[in-house]
Amino acid sequence: MSAQFGRRLRKGAVATTVAAAAVAALSASQAPDVSVDDNGRSTTADAQPTPDASDDDGATGGSPYWMDLPPLNSPSPTPGAGSGDTAATGTGEAGIPATVLDAYKKAAAALQESKPGCNLPWQLLAAIGKVESGQARGGRVTADGTTIDPILGPQLDGNGFALIPDTDNGVYDGNSTYDQAVGPMQFIPSTWEWAGRDGNDDGKKDPNNIYDAALAAGHYLCRNGWDLSAQADMNSAILSYNKSQDYLNTVLSWLEYYRKGTHEIPDGTGSLPGNRSDDNDTTSPSPSPVPPSTPGTPSTPNTPSTPSTPSTPGTPSTPSQPSTPSPSPTPTDTVDHLEDAGTAKLTAQAGDAFTKRISTRAETSAGKAVGKVRIRFTIVGSTDTTFTGGESVATIVTNSAGVAVAPALKAGEKTGDFTVRATVVGRAVAGLDYKATVTERVADTLVRTSDTALTCTPGGEFADQVEVKATYDGAVADGVAATATLITSADDTTENTKGPYFKDADGKTVRTLTGLETDANGLLKLPKLYSDDTTGTFLLRVNTAGGAVLTVELTVAAAAEPTESPSPSASPSA
Repeated sequence: MSAQFGRRLRKGAVATTVAAAAVAALSASQAPDVSVDDNGRSTTADAQPTPDASDDDGATGGSPYWMDLPPLNSPSPTPGAGSGDTAATGTGEAGIPATVLDAYKKAAAALQESKPGCNLPWQLLAAIGKVESGQARGGRVTADGTTIDPILGPQLDGNGFALIPDTDNGVYDGNSTYDQAVGPMQFIPSTWEWAGRDGNDDGKKDPNNIYDAALAAGHYLCRNGWDLSAQADMNSAILSYNKSQDYLNTVLSWLEYYRKGTHEIPDGTGSLPGNRSDDNDTTSPSPSPVPPSTPGTPSTPNTPSTPSTPSTPGTPSTPSQPSTPSPSPTPTDTVDHLEDAGTAKLTAQAGDAFTKRISTRAETSAGKAVGKVRIRFTIVGSTDTTFTGGESVATIVTNSAGVAVAPALKAGEKTGDFTVRATVVGRAVAGLDYKATVTERVADTLVRTSDTALTCTPGGEFADQVEVKATYDGAVADGVAATATLITSADDTTENTKGPYFKDADGKTVRTLTGLETDANGLLKLPKLYSDDTTGTFLLRVNTAGGAVLTVELTVAAAAEPTESPSPSASPSA
């Protein structure tokens, strides 16, 4: 079968009935966590699927997928094999091409490190890879994981599919008119633009490379704070990839199958799927030919009469050419410009979520709002700030008022200004830039965590270390920069030259500490303090970013002389 997907998405009654029966049998034989509804579709018992939080086109733009179901007999893992093992040797369907399997496992491992709360199983990537491309067409990939032949979905021209005009000038899909899903995980170009990843460290983000595509799919499934160990979140993530209940059921079936064991097979030897979601149409049957009746004895034909001379026909009139109807403009076609829709000042401390969100309105040249238009928000500039979910690009569809509201921004640790740019997907109109600022973490209050007096004898060391807690607006202020200085006096904040001191790594005397930072609980514990032979009362001042100040009193005094008890008087002699 060609790697070019080219038919419309449609389902036929016969194929649907067969698939439903297969799902029912699969549910009974191998997937205890999957039940069957009244239509024979596999469902999960503990949650209904939730729609994606964003209004984009999903990863694939609703492109067709492979509906082949796993064998009814589960693969049998070797004794003691865990769900992450690949030691099973059973039906050939359990085999996954070596390079493809390696890509899935490496992607899941990378997500476990970068987004541990997502709990992405590599078997989910394998299930989606199976449904999207039959494991890269049976593992037909090069040594670096790039597909030998392009794997393309149909052009998304609105003819049986979503309407997605070209967004990449044909760079990924070779189509400069409409977008097409690309590669083994079937990303449309507009999604790949923000979801694309470099999974094999070659400096490129290539949707045709299984390492890049698997890592991108993992990040796509792990956005929106989803925890894939929870079935509801699992369903939401899968449906965000392709918003189809049948798609969800098919992926879940393969997920359960792969969880029971798989094994590695050579690249290029994987089985190819044969039942695509747009192949399941029942065509109208051709009328059966009517068998000819047995001819009887032919009657003697009558002698024909002499035909009359035909009249000379007149000159036929030239038929009028039907007019070609002009296509109705799409909402996107009517957008003339973007306007701000009341976005407030965008500022946040490092590590905090921005409390305000960007709102953009699409308008016609007459200033009329345009709904159902995709607005792409892109974070621009040198910053580690992201949208909620860790992405730098988000696509949102305008509502009936023409307004698209971007996801909340999450400030990174890098301070300074950056830009969020709003553009119209599929139309060349001027973008709208929003300035945002990340400020350093600050505290407005410092207090000691103990009220124990801090004392020391000359030439000795203080028994207790100074510990302080920083807060901002009453909340813990973590990661706040601080300095600590032994000052001359309350009115003279220059560094003292005598009295208490700290020691550096070489044991040398220091009276100013910089580069300090509060911990996750807002606490800062200073190093041990020592003193020279000078006695008296001394001051330690702690300052934080944001202006919080605390002055701590230190006392150096000689040890008190012990008081001798009077010796008893001698008893008078007798």
